[in-house]
Amino acid sequence: MGNESESSEFHSSISKTNDIILGVVYSVFGLLSLMGNSMLLLVAYRKRSILKLAEFFIVNLAVSDLGMTGTLFPLAIPSLFAHRWLFDRVTCKYYAFCGVLFGLCSLTNLTVLSSVCCMKVCYPSYGNKFSSSHSRILLLCVWAYASVFAAAPLAGWGSYGPEPYGTACCIDWKASNQEHTAITYIVSLFVFCYIIPCILIMISYTFILLTVMGSRKAVQQHLSPQNKGSSIHSLIIKLSVAVCIGFLLAWTPYAVVAMWATFGDARSVPPLAFALAAVFAKSSTLYNPMVYLLLKPNFLNVVIKDLSVFQTVCAVTCGTCKTPAKRDQCIHRDVRSSKKLATPFMENYGTSQSCVDAFECFSNYQQCCHLEQTDVRQPIGLSLVKTQTGSDASPSSVHLVVHSSTSRSMIETTEVTAGSLPPECMKHFL
Repeated sequence: MGNESESSEFHSSISKTNDIILGVVYSVFGLLSLMGNSMLLLVAYRKRSILKLAEFFIVNLAVSDLGMTGTLFPLAIPSLFAHRWLFDRVTCKYYAFCGVLFGLCSLTNLTVLSSVCCMKVCYPSYGNKFSSSHSRILLLCVWAYASVFAAAPLAGWGSYGPEPYGTACCIDWKASNQEHTAITYIVSLFVFCYIIPCILIMISYTFILLTVMGSRKAVQQHLSPQNKGSSIHSLIIKLSVAVCIGFLLAWTPYAVVAMWATFGDARSVPPLAFALAAVFAKSSTLYNPMVYLLLKPNFLNVVIKDLSVFQTVCAVTCGTCKTPAKRDQCIHRDVRSSKKLATPFMENYGTSQSCVDAFECFSNYQQCCHLEQTDVRQPIGLSLVKTQTGSDASPSSVHLVVHSSTSRSMIETTEVTAGSLPPECMKHFL
C-alpha cells in the first residue's frame, strides 16, 4: 500500500460505529446477492432450452449484479471494518470503474427489458418479430452503453476518486464544483443514465398495466364471479410494480445526492448521505434476483422443483440412516392408501417418516427426522413412503409421489431405491 492511501481523503469521515454497521449490512448484502444471483443463473441454465427472449436480459442482469458483488464487496467490506480505505489509488479507480460499469449495465438492462416486455405485451404484432438475434444485439448495446460512461473518466471526461465518506471510491464529486468537464459528465450521467431510463421504465410498465387491466375486464365479462381473479394478471401487475419500486428505491437516493453535490457545495453534503445512497444502490444486487425468482412463475417452478428434489433426497437419506441413541425423536405413522394412487402402491403401503424442515433434515441427515406430506393443492407436491417388503429384502425402497400441477387427479409415482444413493450424490443437490 502506498503513502497515498494513508492520506486524509482515504480515512473514514463517519463514525467507527457507522462503519461497522455498514460493514455488516454490506456483508449480508454480498451473501444474499451471491446466493440469489447464482440461483437465478442456475435456474436459467436448467431451463436454457426453453428460455424466452426477454429472459435473456434477466440472465444478463444476474451477470452484472454478480459482477458488482464480486468486484465491490470484497474491497468495501474490509475497508469499512478497518475505518479507512485499505488499498492504493489505482485500486480505488478500479473499484469506481467496476461500480459504474456494472451499476449502469444493470440499470440499462432493466430499461431494455421493460421496453421489450412492453412491446411483446402491448404491441404483439411487433413483439412477435423480436428474435434471438435482436436480443444479442441489444445485450451488446447494453454493455457498450455502460462501458462508454464507465470509461469516460479514465479518458479525462470526469474523474474517479474517493467517496466523501472515505472507505470507497466512485466519481469525484468535489471536482464537479471546480471543473467544467466534470459537471458536464455528471449532468450527462444524470440525464442519460437516470432520467431517460426512469421515464422509459415508467412508460413501459404503465402501458403493460393498462393492457393487463383492459384484458382482465374483457375476461371478467365471460367468467363467473368466483373466477374473476386472474392469477396471471395479478402476477404481471405485481412484477411491474416491484420492478418500478425497486428501480426508484435503488437509484433515486444516489441521483439526488449527486445533483446536490454537483449544483451545490459538495463539501456541505453530509458524508453519511453518500454512504447511505451507496447502500441503496448496492441493494439492487439482491433485490433484482428476489423479484424475478419469486414473481416469475416459470423461474419459481424450477426453484420449487429443485427444493422438492433436495427434500426428497434428504428424506431418502433419513430413511436409510442408522437411528442414533435418541430414538424417541422418530415419529412413525401409518400412511393409508388413497383412491388416487396406483394399485401397486396401495398394496405396499406401510410406515413412513417425515421431516419437519428440509434444511434441518439435510444438516442432520445422520439423525432420524421427519418430512411432512405436501399439500396436494400446491402446484408441485411430494410424498415419501418407505416400504418394507420383508425381513430378507434388499435395501428398502421409497415411493416418490409427485402431484401434478395440471390436475389434482394426476399423480406420478416413482420408486427410488434408498441403497442406490451414494453419499457423493448429495453434493449435487446443495
